[in-house]
Amino acid sequence: MPAPRVSALAAALLLASASTAPFQCAKDPDPKKAHEEGPGEALYGLAERFHAQGDEKARAETLRYIVARYPSSRFAVMARDDLEKLGPASSSSR
Repeated sequence: MPAPRVSALAAALLLASASTAPFQCAKDPDPKKAHEEGPGEALYGLAERFHAQGDEKARAETLRYIVARYPSSRFAVMARDDLEKLGPASSSSR
């Protein structure tokens, strides 16, 4: 096979494979499928640790901070739910 034919065939194969490859970076990632949340997750874990130690004041303060600082985090939703369960006094900020 002559060199120009090999080059043309290689170029055609490369183009075909590139055109059928998924474009994974073309869309925004789904936050519900995140493997790692980051600060919201760490703070929620800290709030749970405060709860396990019986420090409900520190827990409520941490939950309020999550809601204020990371409102779009899935942990903010959980923090709001927890604050509602604690009652109106813990839901309001100081």
